[in-house]
Amino acid sequence: MKKTTKMMIAGAMIAVVAAGAFMAGHFVSVNRESSSVSVIGGADGPTSVFLAGKTQEGEKQVAEYQSITMGEAADIFAAEGDYLILDVRRADEFAEGHIPGAVNVANEDIRSTEPEELPDKDQVIYVYCRSGRRSKEAAAKLAELGYTNIVECGGILDWTGDVEK
Repeated sequence: MKKTTKMMIAGAMIAVVAAGAFMAGHFVSVNRESSSVSVIGGADGPTSVFLAGKTQEGEKQVAEYQSITMGEAADIFAAEGDYLILDVRRADEFAEGHIPGAVNVANEDIRSTEPEELPDKDQVIYVYCRSGRRSKEAAAKLAELGYTNIVECGGILDWTGDVEK
């Protein structure tokens, strides 16, 4: 490899590391000044995630949701109850197979207004996706929108029950 090519690669790597350090420092300082995240619980039971921040007026706001395993969710879904199962995958993924009775609202469609499929902000809503990443994002967004009983349960990859198409 030519010396100039090695120098260009080394320079690019230094630039990437410097940019990462700058961005990390920026977000850490923003988090110290305006918001925090606390996780309570763990492998032995439900985990509550609290997302706290300040409004422009300086009032503290708190959004919360719980996380459980898909196995725990399967036990709950085995019994009838007053809850809603929310699949936050894309419509094409939902059509390939979903937990029976689930409603589909893609994570990307959850924005600053309440989804019309979720009219009751106090209803228990179990949120899942494919692997668990989008369900966590969607649960946080729904909590921020004022939904009070959000339970994130991971991904359908861990679902062992029947699927509906």
